[in-house]
Amino acid sequence: MPLRRDAVLDLLAREPRGLRTRDLADRLGLQGVRRHALDDLLSKLAEEGVVSNLPGERVGLREGRLPKLRAELEGAISVNARGFGFVSIAGRPEDIFVPGESLGGAMHGDTVAVRVVGRSERGVEGAVTRVVTRRSARVAGTLRRRGKSIWLEPDDARIRGPIVLRGEGDKTLGKDGEAAVVRITRFPDLADENPEGTIEAILGTPGEPKVEVAKILAREGVEEDHPESAVAEAEAYGGAVSDDAIEGREDLTHLPLPTIDPEDARDHDDALWVERTEEGGYRAWIAIADVSHYVRPTTALDAAALERGTSIYLPDRAIPMLPRALSSNLCSLLPGVVRLCLSIEVELDATGLVLRSRVFEGFMRSAAKLTYQGVARTLGFSSNPERSEAAEALREGLFVLADLARVLRAKRMRRGALDFELPEAKLLLDAESGAPTAVEKRTQDPGIKKAYQLVEELMLLANETVATWLVERDVPTIFRVHAKPDEGKLSRFSALCHELGVDFDLEDAEDPKALSRFLKKVANHPRRSVLDMLLLRAMKQAQYDIANVGHFGLASTAYLHFTSPIRRYPDLVVHRAVRAVLRKDPVDRGEAAVEALRSAATKASSAERRAMEVEREVVDLYRAIYMRDRLGETFEGTVTAIVASGVYVNLDAPFVAVLVRTDALGPDRYEPDDEGLRLVGVRSGERIGLGDPMAVLIEDVAVLRRTIYGRRVVERVDADRTVQRPPRLSAPERKSKGSNGSDRKRFKASAREKPSKKRR
Repeated sequence: MPLRRDAVLDLLAREPRGLRTRDLADRLGLQGVRRHALDDLLSKLAEEGVVSNLPGERVGLREGRLPKLRAELEGAISVNARGFGFVSIAGRPEDIFVPGESLGGAMHGDTVAVRVVGRSERGVEGAVTRVVTRRSARVAGTLRRRGKSIWLEPDDARIRGPIVLRGEGDKTLGKDGEAAVVRITRFPDLADENPEGTIEAILGTPGEPKVEVAKILAREGVEEDHPESAVAEAEAYGGAVSDDAIEGREDLTHLPLPTIDPEDARDHDDALWVERTEEGGYRAWIAIADVSHYVRPTTALDAAALERGTSIYLPDRAIPMLPRALSSNLCSLLPGVVRLCLSIEVELDATGLVLRSRVFEGFMRSAAKLTYQGVARTLGFSSNPERSEAAEALREGLFVLADLARVLRAKRMRRGALDFELPEAKLLLDAESGAPTAVEKRTQDPGIKKAYQLVEELMLLANETVATWLVERDVPTIFRVHAKPDEGKLSRFSALCHELGVDFDLEDAEDPKALSRFLKKVANHPRRSVLDMLLLRAMKQAQYDIANVGHFGLASTAYLHFTSPIRRYPDLVVHRAVRAVLRKDPVDRGEAAVEALRSAATKASSAERRAMEVEREVVDLYRAIYMRDRLGETFEGTVTAIVASGVYVNLDAPFVAVLVRTDALGPDRYEPDDEGLRLVGVRSGERIGLGDPMAVLIEDVAVLRRTIYGRRVVERVDADRTVQRPPRLSAPERKSKGSNGSDRKRFKASAREKPSKKRR
């Protein structure tokens, strides 16, 4: 792809403080010798007086030399409940702040065009010039009636409201206080206008599980049913792979290629097999469902997949990205049937060094559908799961797979990949009522965790192999990128480490190897789980981008998502790029094609965040419902977050988070210290910090807010009759820690809410 002068000037025009040359090259996706072309172009621009050197080894545009570039930038807007918004644009490390008066008719979730107008204390500031694409028209909330007037109060405070309902005076269409979904029929045009809509569905009484899940899905614009046109296209392929589709592909049916997934997996898009080479190394085959054969650009299937972006997994069901005719059948690598695949064959030496690799189109027939539990039992990792006959039949090959995975993992850890251990919740539901019967930590069995790692290492190998393969061929695609940690959040993490007596050098956070060594050092620390959680919060969220800037958390210079095209749209885009190269089709490197890729990356990142929010909130909903029957019971837990209203305590069993408000911590008045790492009793000097154990009595459950409230049991007696009390600060320590409340206002402004999961 030739280096374009206007692309360089466009990036510099967006950054008033300028950019370092290497950062500019990364944004442009330049590799190897193409970086020299950037140096030559910058020298030429300097001679022309267009750019100049700035402090900090940066280069920027000379004042008054702004080029005539596109006047608008496009991205997804996220509106804060207080009325302002931020526009996220692919390729920009910093979102554009939009004050309330500059939103125009934009609503939360819209794709908008924004013009940069300057810089304020909130960063780059812009104004919405037009709405490119509207958010989902479906909004959930509570119906309100006053006389002949009726409106909907949206549950999501980020959505502009109230939504006026025209012609809905008939009281049979819903009662005051009922949960409902409306469809917006008229979006606002101006900043001071509200939307209008009509009732689509009356859900029932707020607080009921099915009603609350339906509201969450409606709020996030998630529709379970696929468009009829997309379903028709999927079903038109039939139930079996056609002979025409197999023609010209490599036959892999001689390889077992089992799938290995959780017991409750809804789709199977990756299969693998490993054999020993004569030289003592390994030959690995990784076969991924060829979704790109069925989901072609410009089709209804593609449009629906792009809109969804990813599959969403709820405790009782999945909402797939693709219609079930593909996701659960024709694309799924089910055992005993022929399926199309894009495959990677990698030869490695005994140390895990890749000697050679190739990417090709194939067809396969999986020998078995294995589970992590069955593989763990067969390999002797765990004696808890039941014996799997299918896994036992492939025992010899699974041991070779386990050996390669061990080598790859050790190599990855040596290069600096980060290894966090943050448990996820597993919900057990009643088969008839759907009510939660237990909330547990997922995969507590270390043997099953080890079985998970077998597949993870091979998938990482495949993703990196394909990324390098496409970079070497200069093929534009969507990468999975992960920036360095946030410095401000790392400072807070460093302060916590100091309080816990753990050495942590902020400079180590610049280097994945150093950070990885730190994690190994605290692996056996009694508060390891809290350290992991806080460090993960300091990390920036991985996202999709067309510029290959590497993946910090994996210590990888080139990484993308290739292995899950059934459930992730970026993987499908990567498959199309691979197929184009394999079939020697012309690769479109034009500006329009690159912009389309950038737009798809932005949408995929937004869809991923939406899916994470839905999945997390539904789990929190079920947790709250489960705890309604446990009022008055006392549980042991650990303080994992300090917020403006109190502390969050994570219980091990059941695996839920409990909010203990400051007035429920004890008879004292508790205020935050200067670092916001603990609460300190004003009179007693008691200190409550992150990682501290705490016994809590469940006092209340607010299902609508997905929150469980508890009261601290101030002292308890252990089995050895020892009374446990929180540690106390001396009077001088209280003074040095700011327990007089002088810093309270600052703390409230910066307090964090509950942590969120990250996805690689």
